[in-house]
Amino acid sequence: MTHPSLRPFHDVWLRPRYVFRELANSPIGGIDYLLAAAQGMVNWLALARGESLGKSLSVLQIIGTAFAFGSIAGVLSFLLMAEVYRRLARSLGGTASRAQVFHVLAYSGIPMVASLGAWVLTACLVGEPVFLETPSADLDRFVHLLLGVQFTAHVALVLWSGLLQIMGLSEIERISVPRALGLCLFGQILVAFLAVVLALILQGGQSS
Repeated sequence: MTHPSLRPFHDVWLRPRYVFRELANSPIGGIDYLLAAAQGMVNWLALARGESLGKSLSVLQIIGTAFAFGSIAGVLSFLLMAEVYRRLARSLGGTASRAQVFHVLAYSGIPMVASLGAWVLTACLVGEPVFLETPSADLDRFVHLLLGVQFTAHVALVLWSGLLQIMGLSEIERISVPRALGLCLFGQILVAFLAVVLALILQGGQSS
């Protein structure tokens, strides 16, 4: 059970260790999955910008795809990452459960989730240029400013989420912050490698 005064959506921004201590005995719940799904949507929208999908797809199509597939990808990736982090942490003396690691992944991403509203709002105001890696120079100066502010805010919030994740893993695994940083980096590299291997396997299966 969590402490009745716990406000995880508010407290995690500046008191991540307290939040993850209070969540330690809680099972993975609906809010965890919703946060994982929302982070998957944000990653999908950022990928759409990096791939300049605004050239070929409408804003509605991109956002719809983020909600339909980005959310599923977010939950599945969190399930994989929680298991990978848990196993890697064992070599560092960590003892956290999969649920505790999932809580860290989900709630540390609250700043990143906050950027989802900025993505959608900016897309509604600006349109397809928000999903272009290099917007046209012909756009209005205000539009360029808005796009710059939105993406800068996104990067800042993602970095904040990364910091909260490191602090959270340090707390629940009872390891130092430098070790938690190494755990995060190596875990993400390993998950990315597994994702590439899986993509190649699926691609090979489709071509055969």
